[in-house]
Amino acid sequence: MSAPSTPADLVILGGGSGGYAAALRAAELDMSVVLIERDKVGGTCLHRGCIPTKALLHSGEIADQAREGEQFGVKTSLAGIDMDGVNSYKDGVVARLYKGLQGLIKSRGITYVEGEGRLVSPTAVSVNGQTYEGRHVLLATGSYSRSIPGVELDGVRVIDSEQALALDRVPTSAIILGGGVIGCEFASAWKSFGVDVTIIEGLKHLVPLEDESSSKLLERAFRRRKINFELGNLVSSVAHTENGVKVTLQTGKEFEAEIVLVAVGRGPVSQGLGYEEAGVAMDRGYVLVDEYCRTNVPTISAVGDLIPTLQLAHVGFGEGILVAERLAGLPVVPIDYAGVPRVTYSEPEVASVGLTEVQAREKYGDVETLVYDLGGNGRSQILKTQGAVKLIRQKDGPVVGVHMVGSRVGELIAEAQLIFNWEALPDEVAALIHPHPTQSEALGEAHLALAGKPLHAHG
Repeated sequence: MSAPSTPADLVILGGGSGGYAAALRAAELDMSVVLIERDKVGGTCLHRGCIPTKALLHSGEIADQAREGEQFGVKTSLAGIDMDGVNSYKDGVVARLYKGLQGLIKSRGITYVEGEGRLVSPTAVSVNGQTYEGRHVLLATGSYSRSIPGVELDGVRVIDSEQALALDRVPTSAIILGGGVIGCEFASAWKSFGVDVTIIEGLKHLVPLEDESSSKLLERAFRRRKINFELGNLVSSVAHTENGVKVTLQTGKEFEAEIVLVAVGRGPVSQGLGYEEAGVAMDRGYVLVDEYCRTNVPTISAVGDLIPTLQLAHVGFGEGILVAERLAGLPVVPIDYAGVPRVTYSEPEVASVGLTEVQAREKYGDVETLVYDLGGNGRSQILKTQGAVKLIRQKDGPVVGVHMVGSRVGELIAEAQLIFNWEALPDEVAALIHPHPTQSEALGEAHLALAGKPLHAHG
């Protein structure tokens, strides 16, 4: 088939968070858009990542509540986990969101093409034997689950996160390789389902990119939940046994379980897609961009997990919108990645925005920190959660880091994001009255204390 006679304003390769956000915003700005996706619009986040894992975690939370009802004076018991029912609930959530997204794409007049696309020139993508020309091309091909060299994924006993989401049974035991966000979320959900879980993390702490205080609070909580973890050790080999899998560490220590989940992060999907041939600068598979998501080729931009920024769906949304607005000629501001909120949806949750204490000391030298224990927060006591809010401020200056651990603290990070991004002083936040009894008060109380006027906290 021949190419369309008039090029589209924007041809997007990849319909995940970054790609579809750019498509929707560009269409809003009266640009003609072609969106190409090899699987389903919504990408990893909607179909194999954020959304289904959070549904799994919510099912786990319900299981824990049923198991622990007695603590709240309610006589409940857990009859068991019906994985068919869990998967039906999870898939229903995904299906409703997918249908809504398809409707949005259609209503904005976006040309949607399903198929394996390939960049064939700085202004064209070929798919299903047809070439789509664009004044500009946006690369948004996302990421895949990485493995460890020498560790073979078989999809049955040694699995990745996508295969873990499709499990039709509750395994009796599991070893998780990797104690980052993905590993900790699966450990949390599976423990709630009654699985005997062990995490193996090569670095010194779980969620190693977080402030060390948050990592330690999560580790303490996981110990209470009897989630096992081995820190600071690397995997030497993974071998099948008669009934499962054996993991041997470089120290010689051995662990056995029914299944192994490899959760060591995600790598960019860029191989064999024509990027290098079109002259796009790459590094270790990532497409290199400037602060406006522009590649070294003037007609090509890139967003999302394909570029070496934070691998978060909401970062993809932000980058996609930035590119669409830039191409439409609107004034745009580069994303401050430190100002992007980050959440691990385990039980308890870990949420943060801004700099860790180590990063803040490197950048500013003198900083002040304050830790407010959730023990002083009424709502947290009602929920029977433990944890803390940690604030980091520049000496006599604004708050430059907010780190929280506890049930549901991910819902509090939006206010913390405003505090960091608007460079608020503790006094300014302390003057805001937070509703009682809510967990949001913990954020207010922490700022009261940091401003030198603690209420429900020791001075």
